[in-house]
Amino acid sequence: MIEQTSIKEIKGVGEKTQKLFEKVGIYTVGNLIRYYPRGYDVYEEAIPISEVEEGHIQTISGSVFGKVQVSGTRNMQVATAHIKDLTGTIQVIWFRMPFLRNTLKSGQPVTLRGKVTRRRNHLVMEHPELFCPPDKYDEKLNTLQPIYGLTAGLSNNTVMKAVKQALEGLNLSKESLPEELRLKYQLAEYNYAVRGIHFPEDKEVFYHARKRLVFEEFLSFILSLRKLKTSNERMSNEYVMEEHPAVKELIRKLPYQLTNAQTKVWQEISENMKYDTVMSRLVQGDVGSGKTIVAVLALLNTAMNGYQGAMMAPTEVLARQHYESICKLFDTYDIPVKVVLLTGSMTAKEKRKVYDRIECGLAKIIIGTHALIQDKVFYDNLALVITDEQHRFGVKQRETFVNKGGVPHVLVMSATPIPRTLAIILYGDLDISVIDELPANRLPIKNCVVDTSYRNTAYAFMKKQIAEGRQCYVICPMVEESESMEAENVIDYAGELQKEMGDGILVSYLHGKMKQAQKDEIMTQFGENKIQILVSTTVIEVGIDVPNATVMMIENAERFGLAQLHQLRGRVGRG
Repeated sequence: MIEQTSIKEIKGVGEKTQKLFEKVGIYTVGNLIRYYPRGYDVYEEAIPISEVEEGHIQTISGSVFGKVQVSGTRNMQVATAHIKDLTGTIQVIWFRMPFLRNTLKSGQPVTLRGKVTRRRNHLVMEHPELFCPPDKYDEKLNTLQPIYGLTAGLSNNTVMKAVKQALEGLNLSKESLPEELRLKYQLAEYNYAVRGIHFPEDKEVFYHARKRLVFEEFLSFILSLRKLKTSNERMSNEYVMEEHPAVKELIRKLPYQLTNAQTKVWQEISENMKYDTVMSRLVQGDVGSGKTIVAVLALLNTAMNGYQGAMMAPTEVLARQHYESICKLFDTYDIPVKVVLLTGSMTAKEKRKVYDRIECGLAKIIIGTHALIQDKVFYDNLALVITDEQHRFGVKQRETFVNKGGVPHVLVMSATPIPRTLAIILYGDLDISVIDELPANRLPIKNCVVDTSYRNTAYAFMKKQIAEGRQCYVICPMVEESESMEAENVIDYAGELQKEMGDGILVSYLHGKMKQAQKDEIMTQFGENKIQILVSTTVIEVGIDVPNATVMMIENAERFGLAQLHQLRGRVGRG
């Protein structure tokens, strides 16, 4: 059997099972072999019944105490037994297995493995695997049984059987890593590793197998990125742009001085744009370090050189904010460049008007969401694309633009703190620029982690800030109540907070399920200080800029990731 063979050639895989395998992306024997387990069941020694714990899959050995009872409806019959050892007794239930009434006799020794749950104040083992006689369990003792990602109708057992057959019938694959490299990093041979990842005899075999396969995946990934970067570096630049005097003039007129880091990064971008190959650059800088103005300089330079520049934002709120701030900046300094906004929520009539301006070249700077790369948009001479890390501008999107014209320069903006080594791996196809200093007038943000007993003190602090003319954010992790997670929900929380704060302070809320017009209205009111406290989900995580907001309280902070918390923190202290 060879890796390119269809999955259907495996014994036991009929047309129905083939379709189920295809649902999880398995079409060939090679796909199946590389469909590694997502975890393992470890068959451990049996424990005394008195030591079983709720919520864990555990193994017990004992004897059947009394008769097996069967209850329930015809469609859902429940068999109930009691298993006893020297330390205690536990109730065991099986679903749709009424035959156990005749199979299990009182006093019969058994070994069971299953999940222990609590029902009506006593522990129950639910639907366990039954090993009778108990020595059958010895065959599985200390083994790691693979657990695969499944889809409805596809059982773990079906995948296991198919993998076993594929591995047994597989021609030994040729080793792809040089022996010298394997010896240097103590890596297992490929055929040993692929068998060891699916059916490891013990944990040591699993660790050796995983180390080898992970090494190979990373090596392939990095080599692919190198190849991509090399091909990028060979792409000739159709849009050679010298730094336009208007850009230097804007830098001189700005009401603040660019930091040394911003100046250095702008020089790197400017050099790239006049070089003979296409720019592919990542600008990495902390939230509030001033990446946006650097992006605006690049867009202005493109427009003044007679080309078009596009900036993709991850949300409509942020796209609109970028659009408005650029328009305001250009109006203030009399910069004669036409800027347009394109988002998904615009009416068909509004979109057509913008499409026409883009196609005829009247619009020089286009700000928007993913709507920028849809089929209906045709550019006149797009020379620069700036994107946010949340939707990296990949090969496919670049192809979309190439099909509409030339190959544009690409700038990726990232505020997530990425150590340089990791950045080289994640963004290996890009050159990296770092803005590593904050503007001079930025004060450090103070962070406090407190429990709910501190809530009244926190509210008092917020009232004090509002009395001084400032505003506050409160971030909640959920929109609606859920029985499974007792997190604060935005709508109820805003109501409670309004009662707490009194009539002189206006509290409003924002969440992802609201219509765009509502979001925009609330953000406008918050920006104008008509709303003093904004209760929100992470919809405000990216890019909302309200310089007057000085406090952020995050409820249930443990429900957020570090990068999210970092982004959220960057919404305050921008004034």
